[in-house]
Amino acid sequence: MEQQIIYRYSTAFKRQVIEDIESGRFCSIEQAREHYGIRGMSTISYWLKRFGRNELLHKVVRVEKPNEQDEIRVLKEQIRHLKQVLGDKEALYALEKEYLDMACEELGTDVDSFKKKGSGKRSGKLPPEKG
Repeated sequence: MEQQIIYRYSTAFKRQVIEDIESGRFCSIEQAREHYGIRGMSTISYWLKRFGRNELLHKVVRVEKPNEQDEIRVLKEQIRHLKQVLGDKEALYALEKEYLDMACEELGTDVDSFKKKGSGKRSGKLPPEKG
């Protein structure tokens, strides 16, 4: 089994790399990384955040087509609506299950046997009217 090497950098080294980037010695974080032989792709970015030098990090600008913003809004609205419908259905299911339990209790039978009796074919005859 090959032994893994873990690199730990001193605070002074980290500050030196940050100062070199800040002074303009390197045009980019990538150049500094290559110059100093730092293997991690986001190591220097992490140091910059940790030492409060966020202004030296790259800025991300998102460019979208005009309809993309609307598509995202519409999809989020659909997700919200579907979650609402699903919640309503779950509540209705729980309510119907409770009604079934209550009806079976009133009839003096358990739910499983009631379901088994009701799973057969219907006779086509209507139950006799009361009253």
